[in-house]
Amino acid sequence: MAAQSTIGILGAGEIGQAVADKAVRHGHEVLIGNSRGPETLKAVVEQLGPKAHAVTAEEAAQPELVILAVPFFAVPDLTGLTDWSGKIVVDATNQFAEANPWRGRYDVGDLTGSEWVAERLPGARIVKAFNSLFAAFIAADPQHDEGRQVVFYAGDDADAKAAVSGLLDQFGFAALDLGGLREGGRLMQLDGPLSARHFLLQDAG
Repeated sequence: MAAQSTIGILGAGEIGQAVADKAVRHGHEVLIGNSRGPETLKAVVEQLGPKAHAVTAEEAAQPELVILAVPFFAVPDLTGLTDWSGKIVVDATNQFAEANPWRGRYDVGDLTGSEWVAERLPGARIVKAFNSLFAAFIAADPQHDEGRQVVFYAGDDADAKAAVSGLLDQFGFAALDLGGLREGGRLMQLDGPLSARHFLLQDAG
């Protein structure tokens, strides 16, 4: 994707806001929407600055790249928001059955969480990313004296993964590819071995 572009963000919780902050700091326009309407996001966009815009969920779903930061159980409500065909959707969700507080596990059978999401956003090119990090680690400067904050990602579409990897690199993260939604998703999703694990990558040379 272009160095500066428009990014849609569905969900204005801690993760949605943290990714939005990274995006606007690197010159992207951000359309952020939630289920409660743009009037509930005035304080959020004021804090993010002039490149952030409070919009309806339908409007936030229009850009070429959309960050999915809603509760997992709310994903089925997004199916009819737009024609998802060809869109890159960065799935930052986790399979919690309930929110506030986050608890329980939503049953998706033998699927990974992102495979289940993909079925509900037909035609979308899903890339799993950001979900294994606490929001504070996304919001912080990813470049430390000891190394760069790692963001794992996984997906079945090579071009979509390349676009997301480029965005992560632009934000200053160390992007590490874990393969497809099946194998990589299992490592990253709730209760997976990389869930809530935070790593720094030391660059050699």
